[in-house]
Amino acid sequence: MKKLILSLLSILFFAGISFAATSQDALSFFNRYVSAANSYNPIITTMYAPDAKIIRQVVKPDGSLVTRETNTQRYISEMKKGQAVAKIRNYKNYYTNISVTPMGNNTFKISSLRQPSGESYKLKAYMIVKQKSDGHWIITEEMMQTKVQMLINAK
Repeated sequence: MKKLILSLLSILFFAGISFAATSQDALSFFNRYVSAANSYNPIITTMYAPDAKIIRQVVKPDGSLVTRETNTQRYISEMKKGQAVAKIRNYKNYYTNISVTPMGNNTFKISSLRQPSGESYKLKAYMIVKQKSDGHWIITEEMMQTKVQMLINAK
């Protein structure tokens, strides 16, 4: 009986460990996101939480920042509109200096520098991602700096 209880406890313990998300898991999700975004895969719209916080920091020519926020629904609508033009231009984003910071509760902050195709500058970006209890990953917050003002009257 003792062996049976210890065996069950061991199974539960190791099962719990296997469900714990790791920084590598978060990075894999981020890489899938980048691949989907750069190939204009419609699956990208399912990668956001319905209530994700979307932040854009517009970097003005004088270096000042203007921050705009919007909701997931509006952002995805704007994304779909912009994808047609972006696809024709073969627009892509390249990410460097990627770091993953655990935040607890299967949540991670992924920070990076984003370089739009055809540009020499790099801009700050981060996303907060979370693995849900069903194993599905979602973006709960995203911030990207941009030099192109979009989401003018966001909120």
